[in-house]
Amino acid sequence: MPRECEGEYEPLLIKGHSKQSKFPNKSLLLAMFGTCIGGTFQCGYNISVINAPTVYVQDFINRTWMDRYQTSISHDVLTLLWSTIVSTFTLGGFVGVSIGGALSVKLGRRGTLLTNNIFSMTAALLMGLSSTAGLFELLIIGRLLIGINAGIALCVEPMFLGEIAPTALRGVMGMGTSIFLTVGILSGQVMGLREVLGEEEYWPLLLSTTCIPAFLQLLILPWFPESPRYLFIDKGDDEGCKKALKQLHGSAACDDALEDIQREKNNLVGFKAKKPWELLADRSMRLQVLTIVVLNAAQQLNGVNAMYFYADYVFRQSGIPTDKIPYATVGTGACECITALTCGMLIERLGRKLLIAGGYILMSICCILFTLTLAFQDVSPVFPYLTVACVFAFVLSFGLGPGGVTNILTTELFTQTTRPAAFMIAGSVNWLSFFFIGLVFPFIVIGLQHYCFLVFFVVCSSVSVYILLVLPETKNKSFVEIQNEFQSDKTKASSSDGAGTMLLSTCL
Repeated sequence: MPRECEGEYEPLLIKGHSKQSKFPNKSLLLAMFGTCIGGTFQCGYNISVINAPTVYVQDFINRTWMDRYQTSISHDVLTLLWSTIVSTFTLGGFVGVSIGGALSVKLGRRGTLLTNNIFSMTAALLMGLSSTAGLFELLIIGRLLIGINAGIALCVEPMFLGEIAPTALRGVMGMGTSIFLTVGILSGQVMGLREVLGEEEYWPLLLSTTCIPAFLQLLILPWFPESPRYLFIDKGDDEGCKKALKQLHGSAACDDALEDIQREKNNLVGFKAKKPWELLADRSMRLQVLTIVVLNAAQQLNGVNAMYFYADYVFRQSGIPTDKIPYATVGTGACECITALTCGMLIERLGRKLLIAGGYILMSICCILFTLTLAFQDVSPVFPYLTVACVFAFVLSFGLGPGGVTNILTTELFTQTTRPAAFMIAGSVNWLSFFFIGLVFPFIVIGLQHYCFLVFFVVCSSVSVYILLVLPETKNKSFVEIQNEFQSDKTKASSSDGAGTMLLSTCL
């Protein structure tokens, strides 16, 4: 008979996680939807939606400049202003991820996600009014605010999903981050088509539609509880934790989840949430920190953004009419959505390590093939089509592993006291790498042309080797078991110089 999380807790040591469903129940699915629709969906949407109205926004800036100063804006100043509008999103993302971890400790995971909608709704208002007010500066402020929203969401959302999910479903729930990000990118591409909101008169409305997912999150997420781990470990709210587990996992499954949380709390007695600099200084956590730094840097430096950069050229070379290229680009977004969904179905069967290592290996192969097909474009009419196939294969390989598994691993490699700091570090590396590749990639293209993908081959192949050698499989393991595995490996590695005893004295 299940105890339904009632009465005194009696610690039990369970081996494995039996009798747990392979699929999230209705409550978990709705909680994931409410979390992701205002989080990574919105982030993906704002990454892609800015591309469609590029010419119209530049015309608006030119007209506004003429009205103010009675002279046309120079090409260099126009380029600078447009680049500022686009790139402040990245700056905002870095600011958001820098404060997201601290907010998640102070306001809770759910509380932070709900509060985060203030940035989104304010940004939507400013960008929607920019044309009427004749102030292109509102676009810059709006993009900065929506970037802050994205940074906080990418920091807190995977943490929240990982903490509310049963151990056996942590991978599936964590894939919600990647699935909704790719659906957001695809939605932004579709909304920017001429048949939807892609005409000139609609661009302010197009940019302000980012308020819709914010409203949806505010309507749905308040019906679901705070993270049970946060309530039990951080706040000491035993009853709140039990109530949350019953709502999310059901009465029959909440006992096992509570036992897992209790074991983690017992290992963290006397420890409080770490700051990022404290985590960086903790020698016992260096391998985990190094792993998330490598994976998050590689997520931006692996060439997927470069592949999208080349997509227009590749589609033109293959004979696709210029006015049809946006639809082909939507096709690449749809491919990434499909692979994210596929990864979500495979992750609990194949495990994290196989998917992410396999994804990087396939991307390495695609880099070589893409370089060769670009080099032989004029040799045969077949090669342009092979190049298009390489674009789709590369995007599919990215979505199958690196695109979805990275955030899940950031959740799983750390415990409650170190996870917020870990996400701040991982997110900062991710956004800085995003900014770096945007800044440096044009110069790489000028210098190496299509041979630039050999650089990405080195990145992808190196990361795949690192994963195979260093990363343990985390499927169906509790957070404590994963930590113990890392500590066990480091103890064995250091036992020859007598450091094993010291390494056992960790934050666990």
